Amino acid sequence: MRYWIRTVLVLGLTAIVMLPLYYIFVSTFKTQTEMALSPFALPKSFSLENYKTVFTSLPVGQAFLNTIIVTVSAVAFQVFIGSLAAYGMILRKTWFTSAVGAVLLVGFTIPVQATLIPIYRMEAHYHLTNSLKGLIIVYLGSAVFCYFLIVGYMRKLPMELIEAARIDGAGPWTIYWRIVLPLIRPILTTVVVFQTLATWNDFLWPNILLSSGDRQTIVLQVFNAVGEFSTDWPLFMTITVIALVPVMIFFVFTQRWIVAGLISGSVKG
Repeated sequence: MRYWIRTVLVLGLTAIVMLPLYYIFVSTFKTQTEMALSPFALPKSFSLENYKTVFTSLPVGQAFLNTIIVTVSAVAFQVFIGSLAAYGMILRKTWFTSAVGAVLLVGFTIPVQATLIPIYRMEAHYHLTNSLKGLIIVYLGSAVFCYFLIVGYMRKLPMELIEAARIDGAGPWTIYWRIVLPLIRPILTTVVVFQTLATWNDFLWPNILLSSGDRQTIVLQVFNAVGEFSTDWPLFMTITVIALVPVMIFFVFTQRWIVAGLISGSVKG
């Protein structure tokens, strides 16, 4: 009996979650009038006209390329900096590393909205606004989040392996690259998934720092599809689906590593 009740509840919750996605996807095959008259009904004919219009009227390809460049570069640097900082904290436990850890903890608690104006002024001073490089540099601040996830996992590593490597003459970089990184691969994968989803879907920083159309990300193209006085909602739904599909596929293929990485880091041995 409990099994059937649990199954019904799960299916009901799944239907509630899937309803907005169904509405968005079905609307991409409708006209403006058809969407207004029958918002949840299937289209009379599955036409790809909205997709053709989006790809011909908006710089979707360039936006995808910009988003991929920013996401891959930012996440790679975030994970590298975060893991290297966590390794330094574990390798040498001194009053200095403890103080740095406290500073990072305080910085992590500051809301991003409080840093918008200072960061924008610094970016403008060094002529980094309206550039993908400036956007990537801003995203490096998320390395603090990576550090806090990774350092908790590193504390559970067998320190005997590191000590044995030291005795064998391995230097800090060799230990980090050949011993530590392979051992923390589960949490690294989890961090990569989290940060990829966050960077790809971010709207705040691209909207503040990027103004040229050839430098905008795919999320900004979704925002630009909303008109000031009127909106072609089927086209808006279409660009939304185009922006969501890659990240949904990425999440489906990587979701098992999220739980695996977090669970394996919570149990020692």
